[in-house]
Amino acid sequence: MSFERPKRKSKITASRKLMLKSLMLAKAKECWEQEHEEREAEKVRYLAERIPTLQTRGLSLSALQDLCRELHAKVEVVDEERYDIEAKCLHNTREIKDLKLKVLDLRGKFKRPPLRRVRVSADAMLRALLGSKHKVSMDLRANLKSVKKEDTEKERPVEVGDWRKNVEAMSGMEGRKKMFDAAKSPTSQ
Repeated sequence: MSFERPKRKSKITASRKLMLKSLMLAKAKECWEQEHEEREAEKVRYLAERIPTLQTRGLSLSALQDLCRELHAKVEVVDEERYDIEAKCLHNTREIKDLKLKVLDLRGKFKRPPLRRVRVSADAMLRALLGSKHKVSMDLRANLKSVKKEDTEKERPVEVGDWRKNVEAMSGMEGRKKMFDAAKSPTSQ
């Protein structure tokens, strides 16, 4: 006997859900706009604090040159700070990447890159290992066992006969039975 749970009907009607959803979206939009305005005000305040207004009226040529030198010195300081911050960010991103790789390695989900097969001869491998000073040649074929062709031909005597007799003998079920018996005991001939 199986008990089925009756499906619950939502306590909120569809129109009420739609109204609540629209109210939530309106509130989220209002919060986002307020946050955006606060960011803009903070930016304006920060720039007003960091960059004073320049008064260039009534300054002589030497005073203008001094002002330009001061501004260039400030720009150099800011560029140095920016460069230092970029170097720190780059270092941190490298460190984060290395740590992510270590985490993946510890989890056992490290994916190996696909490796290519490289054909290297034994001489080239020895040259790479020992350097170009050592000229060692290794003939691997000299150590192989030699096989004479005459021996292999003596082992398998080839019977040449009339092929028509063979076809007639192997046709039908009797031929298949002979093949099965031959495969079962190859030394019975």
